[in-house]
Amino acid sequence: MKLFFLLLLLATAGYAQENNGLLTIQDCYQLARQNYPLSKKRELITLSNEYTVDNIAKGYFPQFSILGQATYQSAVTRLPISIPGTSISSLNKDQYKAYGEINQVLYDGGMIKQQQDLSIAQTKIMQQQLEVDLYAVKQKVNDLYFGVLLFEEQLRQNNLLKDDLNIGIKSIAAQLAAGTAYRSSVDLLKAEYLKADQQAISIRSYRKAYLEMLGLFIGRELNDNTKLSVPKALTGATDIHRPELALFEYRNAHLDLGKKTILAGNRPKLNLFVQSGIGNPALNFLKEGFEWYYIGGVRLNWSFSGLYTARKQNQLVDLNKQELEADKGAFLFQTQQLIKLQSAEIDKLQQYLATDDEIITLRSRVKKAALVQLENGVITPSDYLREVNEEHEAVQSKTVHQTELLLAQYRQILITGN
Repeated sequence: MKLFFLLLLLATAGYAQENNGLLTIQDCYQLARQNYPLSKKRELITLSNEYTVDNIAKGYFPQFSILGQATYQSAVTRLPISIPGTSISSLNKDQYKAYGEINQVLYDGGMIKQQQDLSIAQTKIMQQQLEVDLYAVKQKVNDLYFGVLLFEEQLRQNNLLKDDLNIGIKSIAAQLAAGTAYRSSVDLLKAEYLKADQQAISIRSYRKAYLEMLGLFIGRELNDNTKLSVPKALTGATDIHRPELALFEYRNAHLDLGKKTILAGNRPKLNLFVQSGIGNPALNFLKEGFEWYYIGGVRLNWSFSGLYTARKQNQLVDLNKQELEADKGAFLFQTQQLIKLQSAEIDKLQQYLATDDEIITLRSRVKKAALVQLENGVITPSDYLREVNEEHEAVQSKTVHQTELLLAQYRQILITGN
């Protein structure tokens, strides 16, 4: 019963969260990884490797083949002697043979094992390349996620702006009713209110578009009721742990296997074989007519032609390894540059935020004083509107700086791979 109630509680909590539409950025990372079309390649790569390795392993199985031939030759074997009273007929110049042969590998120099290892290494490269491609999706999720958060905060600030404008409109309307203000003053503030309303429509439109794009990435239908959790601030390390580094290592390992494959290809090969068939002539080439025959034994095959090119092939592998190391060095250099740029961006935004609150406080005081002056007819609605917009801009700047700081911190995490 305790277990039942625990499961019920978890299910209820999950249902409540689903209805709430609350999403975290980690949820979006995970869902995007699962639902992005490229993710389907992971299973295909694994299955392809299993089939390939299994097919290569069948090289250890007995190999059966059927062959046949019919030939006509310009000369045949003749005995260089003559026996008085005896006639020795010559062989036919047309000969026929059909046979089957079974070959069993006894020693292949490790070639089959190397081919399997190469297939596995190539699969690791393809899987890691997929990880690199999916990692790039995180940046797109980042931009969309923080874009939605920014639009939500802008909507909140827009509502505050309209509240301030409403206060001014009511104040001027009261003065108009008392005959101490002009209709144009009310019209000015109402026009500004409608302008703010238009801005809200634009912000909501962008928020909806960003939510829909984010929904495509994570495979969910997101609507206006969807709420995104504000991520906590991060202080990421500058050490690089990107998935590209593992990809470089897998490629390097694949090149190392290439050298072993060259060595295995130049080793001797030993097979056990059995051949059986029918021929005219058969094994006894002096006897005409079709006869069954069989032959079995051990066959050694050692080709030395590969030794001519082995040295250059190994040198080509070394050149590829040097090129790969250069690519890795360039990647690390570029990544370190991005880390420095992102660190500078974070430092700049933190300094902005250090003074944003003071600016807002000062602007808020000025706006409050302007409202009192407006109510007393000391300043015009245009003067009040200017102070309202200045405070709104200050608050908006802080909102943008806060969101940009979070985005910069999460971008640095993605740049470093931590």
